[in-house]
Amino acid sequence: MTDAVKGPASYFPSIEKKYGRPIAEWKDLIRSSPLTKHMELVNWLKSEHGLGHGHANALVAHTLAEAGRS
Repeated sequence: MTDAVKGPASYFPSIEKKYGRPIAEWKDLIRSSPLTKHMELVNWLKSEHGLGHGHANALVAHTLAEAGRS
């Protein structure tokens, strides 16, 4: 039996489907942004790329956690 994906990554399939980009591309965008704070990045994804708040928040949280930042 496989465990269900939990946390921010649980949004990834719907993010890819809704916005048409793979998660790796979104993470690359976040990592290459000059912005560093969580909410700055969330607001940037919302305003510049049209993501909803929950999707933007999940991407930023997951990407920053991988980098050891929060």
